Amino acid sequence: MELRMLTNFIVELKWRGMLHDVMPETEEHLLSEMRAAYLGIDPTADSLHIGHLVGVMLLKHFQIAGHKPYALIGGATGMIGDPSGKSNERNLLDEATLRHNQAALKEQLSRFLDFDSQAPNAAVLVNNYDWMKDFSFLSFIRDVGKHITVNYMMAKDSVKKRLSSEAAEGMSFTEFTYQLVQGYDFLHLYKNFQCTLQMGGSDQWGNITTGTELIRRIGGGKGYALTCPLITKADGTKFGKTEGGNIWLDAKRTSPYAFFQYWLNTSDVDAEKYIKIFTLLNQETITKLVNDHQNAPHLRLLQKNLAKEVTTAVHGNEAYENAVKASDILFGKTTADAVKALDTQTFLAVFEGVPQAVLPFSNLENGLDMIAALSAETGFLKSNGDARRELKQNAISVNKEKVEETYLISQKDLIDQKYVLLQRGKKNYFILVFE
Repeated sequence: MELRMLTNFIVELKWRGMLHDVMPETEEHLLSEMRAAYLGIDPTADSLHIGHLVGVMLLKHFQIAGHKPYALIGGATGMIGDPSGKSNERNLLDEATLRHNQAALKEQLSRFLDFDSQAPNAAVLVNNYDWMKDFSFLSFIRDVGKHITVNYMMAKDSVKKRLSSEAAEGMSFTEFTYQLVQGYDFLHLYKNFQCTLQMGGSDQWGNITTGTELIRRIGGGKGYALTCPLITKADGTKFGKTEGGNIWLDAKRTSPYAFFQYWLNTSDVDAEKYIKIFTLLNQETITKLVNDHQNAPHLRLLQKNLAKEVTTAVHGNEAYENAVKASDILFGKTTADAVKALDTQTFLAVFEGVPQAVLPFSNLENGLDMIAALSAETGFLKSNGDARRELKQNAISVNKEKVEETYLISQKDLIDQKYVLLQRGKKNYFILVFE
């Protein structure tokens, strides 16, 4: 690859706030010719969550800069458990689960990385289980273990923290050897794929430098290390977590609407940071957005653009547009037709936690009267009298449209052939489920 096709990867990471530590001479190394780098991904689930996105974006920017990214699925290391930043050992995987997870992760990664083109810097997916599964214990301790001292391994922060933690029950030998296995990955990729750079979160620095040490001692070459900061939220809560758990990239685990809302609800401080990290918008565009947002923060331009870019990248433009429509249904003016166009997943995501009543489908044959729908059959309102009063005051809506006492709920009101949304005033919702 010609030098003119390369751009400065390190400079790009710096202005985006994505550079924590980098080994000396890495920048010069990357500017001299096309290089290969890898980043490890934990395969313990069949979906990435947004905590993985920082690493994915590192690989994306690396490929954009003209270099060749390797996404390493940690099949072997996933069977051990990485002590870095954790207080307990993780569950171990069997091979069938591992292969299923690997296929699912590649599909998600392909939304960001180009695996398929004929370009010399097309991305590659590898799994360290493929080269570790036939490695005997005796071979490993003879060929790899003898090159790294226990003193060297004990000096790593991840090891020291686990051993000194009062809450932890120490560290198993299995986990203690993790950095050797990860270090060998780097050596293997260096020897077989000319991979000279390993990237990861800042908590991975110790493991990565063990790899560079093995390359120096066994491979007789030089490896480089680069880490990005661990992402935090301004309010001190954990990035990527909600009361319901992780924010996943799999639409079945986290609906596109809930995914969109997570980004839309970020604080101004976080949105200014995240839009640099999680989108491909250039510096000029982001600088203008930040200025425009500061001049009119109530318009939430940063949050809207952040949510649009990330949701579109992960779920596609149609899912993004549906998420916007769903937001309008909850917070803005809309029509019954727009509400009835929602699919079950989006509808339940929008109205998560809203009380429900299950009614027999036969109630719709002759139409369900509003008093029954509001009180007698459902308990949404306390009494039939309350129901009549609210209806007379024009305070009741069916699927976001005002109705009178004479209205009958029928099959034409069903959302996805199953649900009807009742509403009193602006904020009190109730869902009828017909089965």
